[in-house]
Amino acid sequence: MAGRTVRVGGLPADLPPDRVADKLTIHFLRSRNGGGEIADVQVLAGPQPCALITFEAPEVAQRILKAKNHVLSVGEKQYPLEVTAHVAELSPDEVARSGRLLPGRLR
Repeated sequence: MAGRTVRVGGLPADLPPDRVADKLTIHFLRSRNGGGEIADVQVLAGPQPCALITFEAPEVAQRILKAKNHVLSVGEKQYPLEVTAHVAELSPDEVARSGRLLPGRLR
């Protein structure tokens, strides 16, 4: 999934996560927003909810990151979105399970 996932912040905290996911899917599918086919949308609830959106192609994620002023419209309200590249960090245990070597370590 490297290069295909973006992190989206600035989401409305007062809406159910499934409704937020639907609104994000619609927004990021639209070509006028730089969007394209979506593989997955995960809304992470909390006091400052965010979402991880994985696109089918890395080019779409790059277009989304280059586009400025993403705004999510929900009814009469407008929510300016903060879109950044998502970089997954693996714990040492996850790295060991994945079979990847850490720099300076022997297998």
